[in-house]
Amino acid sequence: MADINTADFDRRMQATHENFSKELMGLRTGRASPSLLEHVQVEVYGSKMPLSQAATVSAPEARLLNVQVWDANNTKAVEKAIASAGLGLNPQPAGSLIRVPIPGLTEERRAELIKVGAKYAEAARVAVRNIRREGMDLAKKTQKDGKMSEDELKKSEEKIQKMTDGWIKKIDDSLSHKESEIKQV
Repeated sequence: MADINTADFDRRMQATHENFSKELMGLRTGRASPSLLEHVQVEVYGSKMPLSQAATVSAPEARLLNVQVWDANNTKAVEKAIASAGLGLNPQPAGSLIRVPIPGLTEERRAELIKVGAKYAEAARVAVRNIRREGMDLAKKTQKDGKMSEDELKKSEEKIQKMTDGWIKKIDDSLSHKESEIKQV
């Protein structure tokens, strides 16, 4: 008979985890990380573009980001974009270099960030479970159509469940790591 191809479901669960990891990177932990400014959009040359297309971001110290603007004429635009990005950062220009000090976190802000991280994690878990449901439905349909035996159905369901459990554990581990990072700073 036939076994369903679970590779597609695994790939989709992996993509869900990668997306979740990117969302977690955007949570500011009080420690300087170039990924903190990854989503900042700058208006230069008459159009909006990611900051990475107008400058280089580095973290020379634990609480400082340096933004080296490639074209000195765009320094004001980059400074404005960072200040208005809703990250609570106060850029300080010095020629074509912009220093962005990363302030420490209050206990209130830490708790808020942990809640946001938990919300992201739950959304990722739900997405993985939805992919699992699709896989289980496909397996049942394949078995119902007579293309799979009862034993093959059981094996496919176990394989999909094991895959799901693995990805949910990875999501939980990523969240746990981010929470400890937030608490440490």
